Amino acid sequence: MALRFALVIEPVGPEDEGPDFAGTFRTIDPSAPALSVGELSTQRGDGIFESIGVVDGHPQETQAHLERLAHSAGICDLPAPNLEQWRQAVTIAATHAPQQGEGVIKLILSRGVEHGPAPTAWVTVAAAADNTSARERGVRVVTLDRGYGIDTPATAPWLLLGAKTLSYAVNMAALREARRRGADDAVFVTSDGFVLEAPTASLIARIDGRFVTPAPNGGILHGTTQLSLFAHLESEGFETGYATLPTRSLREADAAWLVSSVRLAAPITAIDDFELAVDAGLTASFNRYLLSPRD
Repeated sequence: MALRFALVIEPVGPEDEGPDFAGTFRTIDPSAPALSVGELSTQRGDGIFESIGVVDGHPQETQAHLERLAHSAGICDLPAPNLEQWRQAVTIAATHAPQQGEGVIKLILSRGVEHGPAPTAWVTVAAAADNTSARERGVRVVTLDRGYGIDTPATAPWLLLGAKTLSYAVNMAALREARRRGADDAVFVTSDGFVLEAPTASLIARIDGRFVTPAPNGGILHGTTQLSLFAHLESEGFETGYATLPTRSLREADAAWLVSSVRLAAPITAIDDFELAVDAGLTASFNRYLLSPRD
């Protein structure tokens, strides 16, 4: 996705009130070099990010993304972001997103330059890829071992599980492996046999009429789209919940979806070549809701 706009954010304290942070933003040419060679985001992936979907110029679930950015910063011992400053940056960025159709705003907070200024932060805007096929035709997935047990996040917090970090090499490798196996995407599972999440999406399954997602205590990134969709389902009278799901339970699902901020809801058509039924009508209603303005 080619960048349309980029904005550098100068650091301020988390409690600074502003109220106008315009003087802390600097627009840069998104096609020009901008980062120092000592930048730790590129050298070590030492930073965090968020991707906010934009529909017809409206950034979706901004507050939830900002709260998750702050949560990730806390896990990674990064300076706490000033959420009002970042909110104003998102508002400016949204004016440069496609005003018809879909886009994506990325928020990046890095530890900064090695032995230099810290932290560094910026926002980018791009048009979103066309996700029509995934939403309408669905995706085939394979399960891949994430390499740790269900209790590892509690016993090894230094692994930063549950933070949305820039260290996405494993996630991208998982997607390549899924494609080598003839699938479109992957679902991570623990070494002791429990469901986690997809490399870039949350998993929702309908089991015995109840919509469930893996409990976030297993080092899972709490999905903003999953949270929003659960609230919508509850308002429609459906039962939702969190559960520690054994991998085998995926074969018991009536239907399942991968959900994320930009792709939205993609029905899963098969898991490890086990075919799943697709509820086309419900999927379409999910995506109508997710394409509606959501604050």
